[in-house]
Amino acid sequence: MRSYQVPDITLLRQRAALLRCIRTFFDDRGFFEVQPPCLASDCVVDPYIDPITIDADQFLIPSLDLPPRFYLQTSPELSMKRMLSAGAPSIYSVMPVFRAGERGEQHNIEFTMLEWYDVGANMESGIETLGTLVATVLGATRFDCVTYRTVFQAKLGFDPISIPLNSLASKASEVDHELSIQLRDDRDALLDLLFTHKIQPELGIDVPIIVKQYPLSQAALARVCEKDPQCAARFELFSDGVELANGYDELLDADVLLDRSRVTNHRRVESGRQPIPIETSLVAAMRKGMPPSTGVAMGVDRLLMVKTKTKSIDKVHPFPIERS
Repeated sequence: MRSYQVPDITLLRQRAALLRCIRTFFDDRGFFEVQPPCLASDCVVDPYIDPITIDADQFLIPSLDLPPRFYLQTSPELSMKRMLSAGAPSIYSVMPVFRAGERGEQHNIEFTMLEWYDVGANMESGIETLGTLVATVLGATRFDCVTYRTVFQAKLGFDPISIPLNSLASKASEVDHELSIQLRDDRDALLDLLFTHKIQPELGIDVPIIVKQYPLSQAALARVCEKDPQCAARFELFSDGVELANGYDELLDADVLLDRSRVTNHRRVESGRQPIPIETSLVAAMRKGMPPSTGVAMGVDRLLMVKTKTKSIDKVHPFPIERS
């Protein structure tokens, strides 16, 4: 018989205080809160993130003209960008999201995501907003910022953009020989292996740090960086070695989005994952016109982990999957 552990009341109060702080931060800056759907017929296409799917016939309403499959959302990104395309100003949401196959010290299948879009902002102003938010929440007096290229050069002694693939694979083999052989033709996977094992654990130990200008091959939905066309206008936040947020100076070109999604789906299939439909409502919204903006997604549970000096998401999540 399953044991249904009661959530800790102190934890619930800490979460409530954090959510109040987040909402006050954005409300005071003129953002307004929106409520995207948790279940939708489209889903973000990502090489490593697997959505949880629900067949439409499970809704038991055969009279509805629906696509055959729906997705528990891995991010509110598609819906929020449709709002921007419809004329919404700067917006934010705090909502549950879901990712299959993710369970561990820093992962739960369901978790809370803060996501915001700042209309008219660019990468640098987006970084400033992110850094100010995390400094406010964590009580830090400042935050640092460094480029992806610089942090690799400083910690591992090579340029991640220009290093030959065979040399990169050789360095990755020092971390995990067998895995590096499996990944030997996947440059981004090799870089990620090195980053997560050799660089990330040391990031943000004294103060939060933002890493910016990721390789263009890791652009996802970010624009090309104006200062360095080999890089994407993408940035990530780390504190105490934990990744807390991922941000973009948002891509506005629907054709580029489709091209990138095709490449991503090819990588998904190569790694044994199912492809995800790429002709999404976001493509239609981008063709209609989406304003320049920065977008950032932040894991609220992880933020609470760092704030409370906790090493496991189970300590800050009221209902981890085994106790839900």
